[in-house]
Amino acid sequence: MFTDEVSLSLKAGDGGDGCMSYRREKYVEFGGPDGGNGGRGSDIVFEVDEGLNTLVDLRYKKLIKGDKGTNGMGKGMHGRQADDVVIQVPIGTVITDADTGLIVADLTKKDDRVVVAKGGRGGRGNIALATKTNTAPNYSENGEPGEEREIKVELKLLADVGLVGMPSVGKSTIISKISKSKPKIAAYHFTTLKPNLGVVKSKDNRSFVVADLPGLIEGASLGHGLGDRFLKHIERTRVIAHVIDMSGFEGRDPYEDYVTINEELKNFNEMLMDKPQIVVANKMDLESAKENLKEFKKKVDVEVFEISAIEEKGLDKVLVRLADMLSKIEKKPLYEESKFESHVLYKFEEKEQFRIYKEKDVFVVTGNVVEKMLKMTKFSSEESFVRFSNKLRRLGVEDELRKQGAQTGDIVRILDFEFEFED
Repeated sequence: MFTDEVSLSLKAGDGGDGCMSYRREKYVEFGGPDGGNGGRGSDIVFEVDEGLNTLVDLRYKKLIKGDKGTNGMGKGMHGRQADDVVIQVPIGTVITDADTGLIVADLTKKDDRVVVAKGGRGGRGNIALATKTNTAPNYSENGEPGEEREIKVELKLLADVGLVGMPSVGKSTIISKISKSKPKIAAYHFTTLKPNLGVVKSKDNRSFVVADLPGLIEGASLGHGLGDRFLKHIERTRVIAHVIDMSGFEGRDPYEDYVTINEELKNFNEMLMDKPQIVVANKMDLESAKENLKEFKKKVDVEVFEISAIEEKGLDKVLVRLADMLSKIEKKPLYEESKFESHVLYKFEEKEQFRIYKEKDVFVVTGNVVEKMLKMTKFSSEESFVRFSNKLRRLGVEDELRKQGAQTGDIVRILDFEFEFED
């Protein structure tokens, strides 16, 4: 089954919890803290597998979840970091953040590999939290939550030439004659339900990749027929080859077919109109094709090549011309750098660190920074409460609560944790 687009929820692994422990040995007078740090949670990594050509393995996966790092232990033993979760995808896969619309990665090389969701760091044990003023801290940290994000994964085939045209104009027959690709061919519309790739070689031994795309109809860019699913595969091609049934056997006018297809390409992505084009006039062995071709050439300013795919006539000339065109067209990345998200270590880092609003009689504090602080605080001792309170004060939460009218005894809530405000 060919699948070229899926939506996924990712949850990277949480960091392991730090350990609070003290060294107690018979002949060691000052044992001190010996709690180890937790291990890092697993990253979720996408990497290219050249043996894949579809996203079908991801079709029924709604959530991909990483593993938590191992908790730290006493005697200074640190937790083990969790193994990364590796998702293998075909070459040509584009990963987009569903919330921002920014491109996370465009995997176009065989060794491409990208971390899409980062695992949380391990919480610190009380060895790491010891300071000059507090040499024996009575607290440790929980592990940092792993990154969560919604993504869209799309496959956009890597091909040098894209064959486009109405249904039943002979695209599949052409690619079956010029390559070893074996697409389904039959005398009815929409025989091709998935793009077919074929490596072709011109008679002067220059090779390139051709994609046979399912037939387009008017309104394809808006979702009519199958076009909206496959127009994206044209975006990477360097040359567009319009295949037109010049015989008019289906009762359509060849020129109107040409105009309709160009209009759909433009509506889908105007940049497609900047790509070089040729017209492949197919079925020239049928009656009326010659007359239709004369009329067609009067109305267009584009190179036209006469062929009969079924009789394998004229194909060599087309391949040589395509090879000539490709030799002069530089391969460029599909996306500009401005469309890629900037790299940040953790998604929690943001300009607005917190926000406070009142819900009935409760002051609610939200924001990734304060919520992460809460999740990483292990409220196991009075010291840990004081430490958390000091962090909120340094962040400015306490001052903002005063500005909004909070008084001693008022309830403040962060996530499910409630405490009384003290002025």
